[in-house]
Amino acid sequence: MGFKKSRLKWVVAALASCLAVVFITTESRAGKAEIILAVGGERPEGYDPTLGWGDHGNPLFQSTLLKRDENLEIVPDLAVEWTLSQDRLTWTIRIRDDVLFTDGSPLTAEDVAYTFNTAAASGGILDLSYVDRAEALDKTTVSIRLKRPDITFFHYFVTLGIVPRRLHTADYRRNPVGSGPYKMVRWDEGQQMILEINDRYYGPRPAFKRLVFLFTEPDAGLAAARAGKVDVLLVPSSLARQNIAGMTLHAIPSVDNRGLMFPVVPDAGKRTPRGLAIGNDVTADLAIRRAVNHAIDRKALVEGVLEGFGSPAFGVVDGLPWDNPDIRFQDGDLKKAAQILEAGGWVDSDGDGVREKNGLKAEFVVVYDAKDSLRQGLASAAADMVRPVGIKIVPRGEGWDRIRDELCHSHVILFGYGDHSPLEMYKLYHSSPGPEPMYWNPGFYSNPVVDRYLDQAKAAPSFDAAIPFWRKAQWDGQTGFTTFGDAAWAWMVNLKHTYFVNKCLDVSHPQIEPHGGGWQITANITQWKWVCD
Repeated sequence: MGFKKSRLKWVVAALASCLAVVFITTESRAGKAEIILAVGGERPEGYDPTLGWGDHGNPLFQSTLLKRDENLEIVPDLAVEWTLSQDRLTWTIRIRDDVLFTDGSPLTAEDVAYTFNTAAASGGILDLSYVDRAEALDKTTVSIRLKRPDITFFHYFVTLGIVPRRLHTADYRRNPVGSGPYKMVRWDEGQQMILEINDRYYGPRPAFKRLVFLFTEPDAGLAAARAGKVDVLLVPSSLARQNIAGMTLHAIPSVDNRGLMFPVVPDAGKRTPRGLAIGNDVTADLAIRRAVNHAIDRKALVEGVLEGFGSPAFGVVDGLPWDNPDIRFQDGDLKKAAQILEAGGWVDSDGDGVREKNGLKAEFVVVYDAKDSLRQGLASAAADMVRPVGIKIVPRGEGWDRIRDELCHSHVILFGYGDHSPLEMYKLYHSSPGPEPMYWNPGFYSNPVVDRYLDQAKAAPSFDAAIPFWRKAQWDGQTGFTTFGDAAWAWMVNLKHTYFVNKCLDVSHPQIEPHGGGWQITANITQWKWVCD
């Protein structure tokens, strides 16, 4: 959904000002030393891995112990050897001895240990509370001991960027120092960020000396792309069906999904320690949650809202090795949805088109990010799809501050998740987040059987051994968190991330991308090259 003309004029003017800064502060693009990207990804909270930067994307400034290649296979980065003790409590990792931070200081096992200990103590987005301690055994060997076996801990070897202990001050998040392929040299918040190549990088040398990230609205980014001022542009799928001279559309598959999170407990007047209301009397009824799941036509959402750039979503891990194929069902089934509601005691006794039960209307608000036109489209479409069965959805856009600090435990929220690890499934559905869950299990879902399966998956001796438990948590034939069981969410669509890329820029073979929050397309930045004279 585009901006009004007055809004578009404003953002284009802002972009012109931003570009003026770029061209004043950077060298000529002659020789293609520089590429310009408008792919989102600005983080007002900064770029500190110990506080979550890189968890859903490429850290870029920092190196990780391991990384994923284009096929999502685990390959070495800093680590050259890693082993897990027989009791599955201690990881021993040996790292390279030739790595320098951008300030010239060596990256040692002490920095690795410090990073993991600090992330565990931060209490931020990363759940490393089960780390007992990390310690450097010598300059290149680090030991990380866990409080309990957890095979998913391996995920943090891939996502947690290593920071230098002596430079990790309160200002680090705005002036990150690392050992990745690029370093930050300027950040004009709300406008741009300029990165320059890290000459001390130990890996393959990138082809481009400078990256300029523009932080623009989609329409302003499109205007810049049409003017030839942007080399890589991320657009919502609603803007992807067009031609831009000199650019090619790349529709990259992802595990980035969108779904409706239901508060599954009734409103009993309870509040979290921060004072947020808990519960919703309508969505606490299983019949409502199951009926919404069956009434939504996911293929129609893909075609109508995503412009075909996506696929139907039935769970949070569709298509990944730990996905359970038995959770699929025929959706868009209004007859089935109506039967579920009738059996659950929901009837339209007053003829107004909205069912009731014990004096309670089958009506609830779906809250979405007011700045996200795609989520707005999904919320509106879902409202249209469930109306014929007697459920009234009221879509409402809000800012994330209000969603996080007021609404997230008492309203249905249109969230986005998706990761390369099954750990996210655990965090969304296990009852352990406690009295203040924030974004993890915000609906206060709890099922002791599901908890047991999830715990067994984390405690398994290997990833392969964990897969049956991940699948049973979704549905074991009798219970689970998906639609046949507790229907804790109504997952709707998996996205394809749509980028316009300069025809002269070869971005090689991008990974299947996770949910937003980082510069996912840059994960293979060292393989990019300019192919025109």
